[in-house]
Parts: sequence; C-alpha cells; structure tokens
Amino acid sequence: MREGNGLALGPHGSMVTGGEFEPRASDLESACSIELWLRPAVVAGSGTIFAFYQPSNFKVSLALRQSLSDLLLEVERQNGQNSHIYVQRVLLSGTPLFITITSGGQGTVAYVNGREFERFRTYRLRQADLTGKLLVGNATAGTQEWSGQLLALALYRQELTPEEILRHYENWTIHQVSALGEGGHAMAVYAFNEGAGAVAHNQVDPATDLLIPKKFFVVHEKFLTWPWDEYYPGWSYWKDVAINIFGFVPLGFFFCAYFHWVRTASRAALVTVIVGFVVSLTIEVVQAFLPTRDSGLTDVITNTLGTAVGAIFYQHGSRWALTRVAKQPENANSHPDNWWTSRT
Repeated sequence: MREGNGLALGPHGSMVTGGEFEPRASDLESACSIELWLRPAVVAGSGTIFAFYQPSNFKVSLALRQSLSDLLLEVERQNGQNSHIYVQRVLLSGTPLFITITSGGQGTVAYVNGREFERFRTYRLRQADLTGKLLVGNATAGTQEWSGQLLALALYRQELTPEEILRHYENWTIHQVSALGEGGHAMAVYAFNEGAGAVAHNQVDPATDLLIPKKFFVVHEKFLTWPWDEYYPGWSYWKDVAINIFGFVPLGFFFCAYFHWVRTASRAALVTVIVGFVVSLTIEVVQAFLPTRDSGLTDVITNTLGTAVGAIFYQHGSRWALTRVAKQPENANSHPDNWWTSRT
C-alpha cells in the first residue's frame, strides 16, 4: 500500500517467501506465537490468509483461514491427521483487528486488540508447525484467495505474555511505533512499510522475504477434486450447486430433442446424459490449467444431473404433446362447433 503500511490483497493476489523457515531441531516442540494486524475485505467472507507448506510434497503444516466471521487455525501433524480450532465470531466488523495467537504448555490463547478473546486448553502449536515456505493470500492447493488488508505479520519462537501482547498492540496500532519482534525471539517481522515494489521484507531474516509474482499463480493446482473436499458450509455453496444444475438443463432439453428427431436415436435421453457428462468433464479438465479456476468433480456431478433433468423435461413434454395430438380428432368431431367440418 502506498498510503500507510500494509499489503492490499485483491481477488487474485498472493505472495510467497523466497526461502523456507527452518526452526532448529532442538526447538521443533517449543512454544510459538503469531501476531497479525488485518482488515478483511468481506466480513462474512472466506479464504486462506496465510499458510506454511513443504515445497517437496506440498504438505501444509499450518494454515490460518477466514471462515465467514470465524478465524480457522488448522495444522497437519506427521501422522497425517488434521487438527483445528475456530476462533468464533471474531471477524464481525470492517475495522482493523490486531490478533495474537500464542501457544505453550498451558494450551493456546487467542487475543484480539490486546485482550484475551478465547482459550483452548487442550490445543497446542509448536515451532515445527511454522516450517517451510510461507504463502500469503491463498491456499497452497487450489484457489482459496483471501481479500483484504494485511497490515502487519510477526512470528515468534516463544509464548508471548499478556503484558507483551498488550504492549505490542498499543505500540503498533495506537502509537505507530513498531514493537513487533522485540526481545530477539522473532522468527519473522513483516511491517509492509515498503510503499512500492515487489518485495515485503522480513526484518529478521532476508532469506524469507515475501515476493509478489508478476502473474497470479497457484502453488499446487488440484485436478478433479473429490466432492467431499470441495464442500464448505454456507449459502454460497448451495447457490453454486443450483447454478450448475439449472445451467445445464437447457443443454439436456435441446440435445435430447436433437437426438430424438434429427438423429432418431433409440435412447436419446441416455445419449444426452452421456454428452452432458463429457462436456462437463472436458470443462473441468481444462480448468485445471487455469490458475483462477478450480477443477472438481462436484461440477461434473451437478452438470450431469442438470442435463438429465433437461432430458426428462423434454421427454415428459413430448409425451404430453403426443397425447394431446392423439386425442384432438375425437374431440374435434364431437364438439358442436365443429359439426360442419366433421360432416364435410
């Protein structure tokens, strides 16, 4: 951002570190803390604010996401199991929020604007979760862009105390004095005070500076994602499902008519459904190579269902029309107004 410190993320924006975060082997199980100052573009939106991933296998060790008004923190352990916590109803205003997540032997605590907001006594983060490359503004697999302003970001090798958290909040947001990273325990401090350029500097280690690419990119594009992996709660998901179904109803209707009358196919409805499936599958395969689109099987299923509904509408309508035509002569001859026509 040119006016004031911060990083403005649009619908298709992301940044990634040049190097990787590599905590010392002796510190992998040690405590850690995360501080960020942010303003979501949409209060009830969604998207990945930042994530750590391993470039070798694209494994996500930690991800922080907006899920409507909640803040979702998710980590993946070595056994492949995911664990997560929801900081509920924290993103309810359009004003900047200074959020601190600190974790140690007594569990994990979320602070908002310097004050304790929610405590998770059985959940714990480790420095091992903050390893790999840092991706800001998007998910590592597929597209889950987050739009908004990220005004500051800092990572620590310790569990911050309530006094430190309050002091950081006041110095950074009120007094406009950077206190992030004080004490020498910071892994990274991004003040986003460059004002221009394509690099956001890590004030602790330049090897992990954040880089803005010239073109929007997806780290690991998913190919035909399973429906259960694409599902997310909310009205927008079911709205997309309805659009995908009804969008292919006309295709099913007119292709069924074409195969019935022009091609005289014996099983016009079945052929139509197969065509709808092939068309939808082709679209999803092509979208796997487009960074701004997702490739998933949910669309294939819903598009095929829409094609089938269109074919059923045509068959039902054609049978109704044939029934009307078959009954018309009898009705015409028996109607008093058509007596002269029937006699002649």
